[in-house]
Amino acid sequence: MSKPDTRPGNANFSSGPCTKHPGWRIADLAGALVGRSHRSKPAKAKLALVIENCCAVLGLPDDYRIGIMPASDTGAFEIALWSMLGDRGVDVLAWESFGHVWASDTMKHLGLDDVRLFEAAYGELPNLASVDCDRDVVTVWNGTTSGVRLPHGDWIAADRAGLVFCDATSAAFAMKLPWDRLDVTSFSWQKALGGEAAHGMLILSPRAVARLESYTPPWPLPKLFRLTKGGRLNAGLFRGETINTPSMICVEDMLDALSWAVAVGGLDGMIARSEANLAAVAAWVEASPWAAFLAAAPETRSCTSICLSIVSPWFEGLVPEDQALAAGRLAGLLGEEGVAFDIEPHRDAPPGLRIWGGATVETADIEALLPWLDWAYGQIARTD
Repeated sequence: MSKPDTRPGNANFSSGPCTKHPGWRIADLAGALVGRSHRSKPAKAKLALVIENCCAVLGLPDDYRIGIMPASDTGAFEIALWSMLGDRGVDVLAWESFGHVWASDTMKHLGLDDVRLFEAAYGELPNLASVDCDRDVVTVWNGTTSGVRLPHGDWIAADRAGLVFCDATSAAFAMKLPWDRLDVTSFSWQKALGGEAAHGMLILSPRAVARLESYTPPWPLPKLFRLTKGGRLNAGLFRGETINTPSMICVEDMLDALSWAVAVGGLDGMIARSEANLAAVAAWVEASPWAAFLAAAPETRSCTSICLSIVSPWFEGLVPEDQALAAGRLAGLLGEEGVAFDIEPHRDAPPGLRIWGGATVETADIEALLPWLDWAYGQIARTD
Protein backbone atom coordinates (compact mmCIF):
# COMPACT_ATOMS: atom_id res chain seq x y z
CA MET A 1 0.00 0.00 0.00
CA SER A 2 1.37 3.42 -0.93
CA LYS A 3 1.39 6.30 1.52
CA PRO A 4 -1.90 8.20 1.73
CA ASP A 5 -2.01 11.59 0.04
CA THR A 6 -3.69 13.44 2.94
CA ARG A 7 -2.08 14.12 6.30
CA PRO A 8 -3.74 15.29 9.51
CA GLY A 9 -3.45 19.04 9.95
CA ASN A 10 -2.62 18.36 13.60
CA ALA A 11 -0.82 15.12 14.42
CA ASN A 12 -1.11 15.44 18.21
CA PHE A 13 -3.27 12.52 19.36
CA SER A 14 -1.74 12.08 22.82
CA SER A 15 -4.04 11.03 25.66
CA GLY A 16 -2.42 13.51 28.01
CA PRO A 17 -1.39 16.19 27.89
CA CYS A 18 -3.87 16.42 25.04
CA THR A 19 -3.79 18.66 22.01
CA LYS A 20 -4.64 22.33 22.34
CA HIS A 21 -7.96 23.50 20.96
CA PRO A 22 -8.17 24.50 17.28
CA GLY A 23 -6.97 28.06 16.77
CA TRP A 24 -4.91 28.11 19.97
CA ARG A 25 -2.13 30.70 19.97
CA ILE A 26 0.38 31.36 22.71
CA ALA A 27 -0.11 35.06 21.99
CA ASP A 28 -3.61 34.73 23.45
CA LEU A 29 -2.03 34.18 26.86
CA ALA A 30 -0.49 37.63 26.93
CA GLY A 31 -2.87 38.68 29.70
CA ALA A 32 -1.41 36.14 32.15
CA LEU A 33 -0.54 37.73 35.49
CA VAL A 34 3.05 36.48 35.50
CA GLY A 35 5.17 37.89 38.27
CA ARG A 36 2.10 38.58 40.42
CA SER A 37 1.18 36.85 43.63
CA HIS A 38 -1.62 34.34 43.24
CA ARG A 39 -3.00 35.92 46.40
CA SER A 40 -3.29 39.35 44.81
CA LYS A 41 -6.81 40.60 44.10
CA PRO A 42 -6.59 40.35 40.28
CA ALA A 43 -4.96 36.90 40.39
CA LYS A 44 -7.61 35.57 42.77
CA ALA A 45 -10.24 36.98 40.44
CA LYS A 46 -8.82 34.94 37.55
CA LEU A 47 -8.69 31.79 39.68
CA ALA A 48 -12.27 32.37 40.74
CA LEU A 49 -13.23 32.85 37.10
CA VAL A 50 -11.76 29.43 36.23
CA ILE A 51 -14.02 27.93 38.90
CA GLU A 52 -17.06 29.92 37.78
CA ASN A 53 -16.59 29.04 34.11
CA CYS A 54 -16.02 25.34 34.85
CA CYS A 55 -19.26 25.29 36.83
CA ALA A 56 -21.12 26.94 33.97
CA VAL A 57 -19.79 24.72 31.18
CA LEU A 58 -20.20 21.49 33.16
CA GLY A 59 -23.67 22.47 34.37
CA LEU A 60 -22.91 21.79 38.03
CA PRO A 61 -25.75 22.08 40.56
CA ASP A 62 -25.73 25.37 42.43
CA ASP A 63 -24.92 23.72 45.77
CA TYR A 64 -21.85 21.83 44.52
CA ARG A 65 -18.37 23.17 45.31
CA ILE A 66 -15.42 23.11 42.91
CA GLY A 67 -11.83 24.00 43.71
CA ILE A 68 -8.41 24.08 42.07
CA MET A 69 -6.06 21.43 43.45
CA PRO A 70 -2.32 20.72 43.10
CA ALA A 71 -0.77 17.77 41.25
CA SER A 72 -3.33 17.38 38.49
CA ASP A 73 -6.17 14.84 38.68
CA THR A 74 -4.03 12.47 40.73
CA GLY A 75 -3.54 15.10 43.42
CA ALA A 76 -7.20 16.08 43.47
CA PHE A 77 -8.43 12.50 43.76
CA GLU A 78 -5.88 11.45 46.37
CA ILE A 79 -6.74 14.52 48.47
CA ALA A 80 -10.35 13.34 48.44
CA LEU A 81 -9.56 9.70 49.24
CA TRP A 82 -7.24 10.53 52.10
CA SER A 83 -9.61 13.15 53.53
CA MET A 84 -12.90 11.23 53.45
CA LEU A 85 -12.42 7.46 53.28
CA GLY A 86 -12.52 5.33 56.44
CA ASP A 87 -15.96 6.37 57.64
CA ARG A 88 -17.49 3.12 56.31
CA GLY A 89 -16.69 0.16 54.07
CA VAL A 90 -15.51 0.82 50.52
CA ASP A 91 -16.28 -0.79 47.16
CA VAL A 92 -13.55 -0.12 44.59
CA LEU A 93 -14.02 -0.68 40.84
CA ALA A 94 -10.93 -1.38 38.76
CA TRP A 95 -10.92 -2.25 35.07
CA GLU A 96 -7.73 -0.45 34.00
CA SER A 97 -4.54 0.93 35.50
CA PHE A 98 -5.86 4.03 37.29
CA GLY A 99 -8.66 2.09 38.96
CA HIS A 100 -5.99 -0.26 40.28
CA VAL A 101 -4.00 2.75 41.55
CA TRP A 102 -7.01 3.89 43.59
CA ALA A 103 -7.50 0.33 44.83
CA SER A 104 -3.88 0.28 45.97
CA ASP A 105 -4.31 3.65 47.72
CA THR A 106 -7.39 2.38 49.51
CA MET A 107 -6.18 -1.04 50.57
CA LYS A 108 -2.41 -0.71 50.92
CA HIS A 109 -1.61 2.91 51.70
CA LEU A 110 -4.67 3.85 53.74
CA GLY A 111 -4.75 0.32 55.10
CA LEU A 112 -8.53 0.04 55.21
CA ASP A 113 -9.76 -3.43 56.14
CA ASP A 114 -13.35 -3.32 54.90
CA VAL A 115 -12.67 -2.99 51.15
CA ARG A 116 -14.28 -4.98 48.35
CA LEU A 117 -12.52 -4.93 44.98
CA PHE A 118 -14.54 -5.38 41.79
CA GLU A 119 -12.18 -6.09 38.90
CA ALA A 120 -12.50 -6.66 35.18
CA ALA A 121 -10.02 -7.30 32.40
CA TYR A 122 -9.01 -4.57 29.97
CA GLY A 123 -11.90 -4.04 27.56
CA GLU A 124 -14.60 -5.02 30.06
CA LEU A 125 -16.49 -3.59 33.04
CA PRO A 126 -16.99 -5.13 36.50
CA ASN A 127 -20.44 -6.29 37.59
CA LEU A 128 -22.01 -2.95 38.50
CA ALA A 129 -25.11 -4.61 39.98
CA SER A 130 -22.98 -6.03 42.81
CA VAL A 131 -21.84 -2.62 44.06
CA ASP A 132 -23.34 -1.54 47.40
CA CYS A 133 -23.89 2.23 47.40
CA ASP A 134 -24.52 2.29 51.14
CA ARG A 135 -20.76 1.82 51.29
CA ASP A 136 -18.38 4.36 49.78
CA VAL A 137 -17.68 3.68 46.11
CA VAL A 138 -14.42 4.52 44.31
CA THR A 139 -14.37 4.39 40.52
CA VAL A 140 -13.16 6.01 37.35
CA TRP A 141 -15.82 7.10 34.87
CA ASN A 142 -13.73 6.57 31.76
CA GLY A 143 -10.87 4.10 31.69
CA THR A 144 -8.16 6.27 30.16
CA THR A 145 -5.88 3.28 29.59
CA SER A 146 -8.54 0.81 28.41
CA GLY A 147 -10.94 2.94 26.39
CA VAL A 148 -13.88 1.60 28.44
CA ARG A 149 -16.38 4.03 29.97
CA LEU A 150 -19.37 3.65 32.23
CA PRO A 151 -22.45 3.79 29.97
CA HIS A 152 -24.64 5.51 32.60
CA GLY A 153 -25.05 6.12 36.32
CA ASP A 154 -28.27 4.17 36.85
CA TRP A 155 -26.41 1.60 38.97
CA ILE A 156 -25.67 4.30 41.56
CA ALA A 157 -28.49 4.46 44.11
CA ALA A 158 -30.17 7.85 44.42
CA ASP A 159 -30.84 7.21 48.13
CA ARG A 160 -27.34 5.92 48.86
CA ALA A 161 -25.79 6.29 52.30
CA GLY A 162 -22.21 6.21 51.06
CA LEU A 163 -20.27 8.64 48.91
CA VAL A 164 -19.37 8.00 45.27
CA PHE A 165 -15.80 9.05 44.44
CA CYS A 166 -15.34 9.43 40.67
CA ASP A 167 -12.10 10.04 38.82
CA ALA A 168 -13.49 11.69 35.68
CA THR A 169 -10.32 13.13 34.23
CA SER A 170 -10.82 11.76 30.70
CA ALA A 171 -14.63 12.08 30.85
CA ALA A 172 -15.24 15.65 32.03
CA PHE A 173 -16.14 18.00 29.15
CA ALA A 174 -16.62 15.01 26.81
CA MET A 175 -19.33 12.87 28.42
CA LYS A 176 -22.56 13.47 30.33
CA LEU A 177 -21.90 12.96 34.02
CA PRO A 178 -24.86 12.36 36.38
CA TRP A 179 -24.03 14.93 39.02
CA ASP A 180 -26.87 13.82 41.30
CA ARG A 181 -25.16 10.41 41.57
CA LEU A 182 -21.59 11.68 42.07
CA ASP A 183 -20.36 13.11 45.38
CA VAL A 184 -16.63 13.58 44.79
CA THR A 185 -15.39 14.12 41.23
CA SER A 186 -11.95 15.05 39.94
CA PHE A 187 -10.44 15.97 36.62
CA SER A 188 -7.35 17.68 35.22
CA TRP A 189 -6.89 20.65 32.94
CA GLN A 190 -4.79 18.82 30.37
CA LYS A 191 -7.37 16.31 29.14
CA ALA A 192 -10.57 17.27 27.27
CA LEU A 193 -9.83 21.00 27.43
CA GLY A 194 -6.24 20.64 26.24
CA GLY A 195 -4.99 22.75 29.15
CA GLU A 196 -1.58 22.67 30.76
CA ALA A 197 -0.48 20.04 33.26
CA ALA A 198 -0.09 19.98 37.05
CA HIS A 199 -3.48 21.47 37.96
CA GLY A 200 -6.54 19.47 38.98
CA MET A 201 -10.12 20.19 39.98
CA LEU A 202 -12.14 18.71 42.82
CA ILE A 203 -15.95 18.83 42.81
CA LEU A 204 -17.87 18.16 46.04
CA SER A 205 -21.57 17.52 46.54
CA PRO A 206 -23.26 18.76 49.73
CA ARG A 207 -23.05 15.19 51.04
CA ALA A 208 -19.28 15.21 50.53
CA VAL A 209 -18.99 18.53 52.38
CA ALA A 210 -21.01 17.04 55.23
CA ARG A 211 -18.59 14.10 55.41
CA LEU A 212 -15.61 16.45 55.59
CA GLU A 213 -17.20 18.41 58.43
CA SER A 214 -18.33 15.38 60.44
CA TYR A 215 -15.49 12.90 59.99
CA THR A 216 -11.81 13.09 60.86
CA PRO A 217 -9.59 10.35 59.38
CA PRO A 218 -7.30 8.50 61.80
CA TRP A 219 -4.16 9.22 59.78
CA PRO A 220 -2.26 12.51 59.58
CA LEU A 221 -2.96 14.71 56.57
CA PRO A 222 -0.17 16.77 54.99
CA LYS A 223 -0.89 20.44 54.41
CA LEU A 224 -1.62 19.91 50.71
CA PHE A 225 -4.43 17.49 51.60
CA ARG A 226 -6.32 19.60 54.16
CA LEU A 227 -9.75 20.68 52.96
CA THR A 228 -11.07 21.81 56.33
CA LYS A 229 -10.14 24.42 58.88
CA GLY A 230 -11.44 24.28 62.43
CA GLY A 231 -13.75 21.41 61.56
CA ARG A 232 -15.45 23.31 58.73
CA LEU A 233 -14.89 23.25 54.99
CA ASN A 234 -12.16 25.70 54.03
CA ALA A 235 -14.45 27.65 51.72
CA GLY A 236 -11.60 29.79 50.41
CA LEU A 237 -10.21 26.80 48.52
CA PHE A 238 -13.39 26.80 46.47
CA ARG A 239 -13.18 30.53 45.71
CA GLY A 240 -9.72 30.43 44.15
CA GLU A 241 -7.58 30.60 47.29
CA THR A 242 -5.50 27.62 46.27
CA ILE A 243 -3.61 25.27 48.58
CA ASN A 244 -0.33 25.89 46.76
CA THR A 245 0.97 28.30 44.14
CA PRO A 246 -0.64 27.83 40.70
CA SER A 247 0.92 28.87 37.42
CA MET A 248 -0.80 32.04 36.25
CA ILE A 249 0.20 31.20 32.66
CA CYS A 250 -1.67 27.90 33.03
CA VAL A 251 -4.61 29.77 34.55
CA GLU A 252 -4.75 32.05 31.52
CA ASP A 253 -4.57 29.03 29.24
CA MET A 254 -7.43 27.38 31.11
CA LEU A 255 -9.58 30.48 30.75
CA ASP A 256 -8.79 30.51 27.03
CA ALA A 257 -9.79 26.85 26.72
CA LEU A 258 -13.05 27.45 28.57
CA SER A 259 -13.85 30.38 26.28
CA TRP A 260 -13.28 28.07 23.31
CA ALA A 261 -15.57 25.47 24.89
CA VAL A 262 -18.37 28.03 25.09
CA ALA A 263 -17.75 29.07 21.48
CA VAL A 264 -18.22 25.50 20.18
CA GLY A 265 -21.52 25.04 22.00
CA GLY A 266 -20.54 24.41 25.58
CA LEU A 267 -20.75 20.91 27.01
CA ASP A 268 -23.18 19.66 24.37
CA GLY A 269 -20.93 20.95 21.61
CA MET A 270 -17.85 19.33 23.11
CA ILE A 271 -19.63 16.01 23.56
CA ALA A 272 -20.82 16.13 19.95
CA ARG A 273 -17.28 16.79 18.69
CA SER A 274 -15.87 13.90 20.71
CA GLU A 275 -18.63 11.50 19.69
CA ALA A 276 -18.04 12.43 16.03
CA ASN A 277 -14.41 11.40 16.43
CA LEU A 278 -15.46 8.05 17.90
CA ALA A 279 -17.96 7.56 15.07
CA ALA A 280 -15.25 8.14 12.47
CA VAL A 281 -13.03 5.51 14.07
CA ALA A 282 -15.96 3.11 14.47
CA ALA A 283 -16.80 3.31 10.76
CA TRP A 284 -13.18 2.53 9.90
CA VAL A 285 -12.97 -0.35 12.41
CA GLU A 286 -16.15 -1.85 10.98
CA ALA A 287 -14.38 -2.29 7.63
CA SER A 288 -10.91 -3.10 8.98
CA PRO A 289 -9.53 -6.62 8.59
CA TRP A 290 -6.95 -6.11 11.32
CA ALA A 291 -8.20 -3.61 13.95
CA ALA A 292 -10.91 -3.81 16.63
CA PHE A 293 -11.95 -1.82 19.68
CA LEU A 294 -10.45 -3.01 22.95
CA ALA A 295 -13.85 -2.24 24.52
CA ALA A 296 -16.05 -5.15 23.45
CA ALA A 297 -19.47 -3.60 24.13
CA PRO A 298 -20.33 -0.61 21.89
CA GLU A 299 -22.08 1.29 24.71
CA THR A 300 -18.88 1.21 26.78
CA ARG A 301 -16.52 2.52 24.09
CA SER A 302 -14.81 5.73 25.10
CA CYS A 303 -15.09 8.77 22.85
CA THR A 304 -11.88 10.23 24.30
CA SER A 305 -9.28 7.53 24.93
CA ILE A 306 -10.05 5.36 21.91
CA CYS A 307 -8.15 2.10 22.39
CA LEU A 308 -7.67 -0.31 19.50
CA SER A 309 -6.50 -3.91 19.39
CA ILE A 310 -4.74 -5.67 16.52
CA VAL A 311 -6.71 -8.81 15.71
CA SER A 312 -5.22 -10.23 12.51
CA PRO A 313 -4.14 -13.91 12.51
CA TRP A 314 -0.56 -12.79 11.84
CA PHE A 315 -0.46 -10.61 14.95
CA GLU A 316 -2.31 -13.03 17.19
CA GLY A 317 0.19 -15.71 16.23
CA LEU A 318 3.04 -13.73 17.79
CA VAL A 319 4.21 -14.27 21.36
CA PRO A 320 3.23 -11.39 23.72
CA GLU A 321 6.68 -9.81 23.65
CA ASP A 322 6.69 -9.70 19.86
CA GLN A 323 3.13 -8.35 19.82
CA ALA A 324 4.27 -5.43 21.98
CA LEU A 325 7.26 -4.82 19.70
CA ALA A 326 5.10 -4.93 16.57
CA ALA A 327 2.51 -2.52 17.99
CA GLY A 328 5.35 -0.23 19.05
CA ARG A 329 6.79 -0.25 15.55
CA LEU A 330 3.38 0.59 14.12
CA ALA A 331 3.03 3.63 16.37
CA GLY A 332 6.68 4.54 15.77
CA LEU A 333 6.23 4.57 11.99
CA LEU A 334 3.30 6.97 12.32
CA GLY A 335 5.39 9.24 14.50
CA GLU A 336 8.30 9.16 12.06
CA GLU A 337 5.93 10.17 9.26
CA GLY A 338 4.63 13.04 11.39
CA VAL A 339 1.02 11.91 11.10
CA ALA A 340 0.37 10.68 14.68
CA PHE A 341 2.39 11.37 17.79
CA ASP A 342 2.14 9.52 21.10
CA ILE A 343 -0.51 6.92 20.24
CA GLU A 344 1.17 3.99 21.96
CA PRO A 345 -1.02 2.28 24.58
CA HIS A 346 -0.39 2.78 28.27
CA ARG A 347 2.44 0.58 29.52
CA ASP A 348 -0.01 -1.56 31.55
CA ALA A 349 -2.50 -2.03 28.69
CA PRO A 350 -2.54 -4.77 26.03
CA PRO A 351 -0.59 -4.06 22.82
CA GLY A 352 -2.42 -1.85 20.34
CA LEU A 353 -3.02 1.83 19.76
CA ARG A 354 -4.59 4.62 21.81
CA ILE A 355 -5.92 7.65 19.93
CA TRP A 356 -7.28 10.66 21.81
CA GLY A 357 -10.64 11.68 20.41
CA GLY A 358 -11.61 14.51 22.76
CA ALA A 359 -13.24 17.71 21.57
CA THR A 360 -10.01 19.55 20.86
CA VAL A 361 -9.26 17.00 18.11
CA GLU A 362 -10.79 17.80 14.73
CA THR A 363 -12.74 14.96 13.13
CA ALA A 364 -11.07 15.79 9.80
CA ASP A 365 -7.72 14.97 11.41
CA ILE A 366 -9.05 11.63 12.70
CA GLU A 367 -10.35 10.84 9.21
CA ALA A 368 -7.00 11.75 7.65
CA LEU A 369 -5.15 9.55 10.16
CA LEU A 370 -7.13 6.35 9.56
CA PRO A 371 -5.67 5.46 6.11
CA TRP A 372 -2.23 5.95 7.63
CA LEU A 373 -3.04 3.27 10.21
CA ASP A 374 -3.65 0.85 7.34
CA TRP A 375 -0.41 1.91 5.67
CA ALA A 376 1.63 1.47 8.86
CA TYR A 377 0.06 -1.90 9.57
CA GLY A 378 0.95 -3.02 6.06
CA GLN A 379 4.57 -2.05 6.70
CA ILE A 380 4.98 -4.02 9.91
CA ALA A 381 2.95 -7.04 8.77
CA ARG A 382 5.01 -7.33 5.60
CA THR A 383 8.36 -7.23 7.37
CA ASP A 384 7.66 -9.78 10.14
